Amino acid sequence: MFDRELAKEILKQIMAAANRIERRFNGVCSSDDFLLSDAGTDKLDAICMMLIVIGENLKNLDKVTGGKLLAQYPDFDWKGAKGMRDIISHHYFDLNAEVVFSVCKERIPGLIETVIQMEKSL
Repeated sequence: MFDRELAKEILKQIMAAANRIERRFNGVCSSDDFLLSDAGTDKLDAICMMLIVIGENLKNLDKVTGGKLLAQYPDFDWKGAKGMRDIISHHYFDLNAEVVFSVCKERIPGLIETVIQMEKSL
């Protein structure tokens, strides 16, 4: 068995980061919005930091739960989310703004929904 309170705390941190991404992504209509101004680049940087936070916390959650909790929710791409953290951390200047845009638009809402389900199950 794993420490449920620690898992809940990690999920809370993931949710906080995902909510920050949603708030910062508000008003971004295309990947160009990240690239055409300093404000857009700042927004991209801030979102990427939260994607790193999410990926790192997912790795910690997997460790704390012995890989059991994430496995109960196979519909979400956990490997991709953790891999995104690695790409941003180690290859930031090769980062594709279109990929970040797509993640924010298509994956973050599903992450939030799944984390809510996970929190309820704990």
